Amino acid sequence: MLIVDGANVVGSVPDGWWRDRRGAAERLRDRLAERGRGEEIVLVVEGAARGVDSVPGVRVEEAPGSGDDRIVELVAAAGEGRRRVVVTADRELRARVEAYGGECVGPRTVRPVDRPGR
Repeated sequence: MLIVDGANVVGSVPDGWWRDRRGAAERLRDRLAERGRGEEIVLVVEGAARGVDSVPGVRVEEAPGSGDDRIVELVAAAGEGRRRVVVTADRELRARVEAYGGECVGPRTVRPVDRPGR
């Protein structure tokens, strides 16, 4: 199970996402859907990014409050017998996820940084 901290991943690249948070979350969702690795992918959105629909391959979860709290709930609910990987750079969230036996990877796992001239 791959759980993506939408706000954190979108905010990891300064590409103007702050002008259209929902649109940025939709672009991330579409990029995740293209992975096609057969894994369960959950994109957690909050705030102005709410209203993003799920698509085949990506379930979108709207956090009623804190996205971090919803991510921790998902990790806890999935249970110990299941591999749960959270994509985030948020140190506090990483500690909370790891306390429930989840793993964490950085945003570049799903959103490589484009570097001009490379």
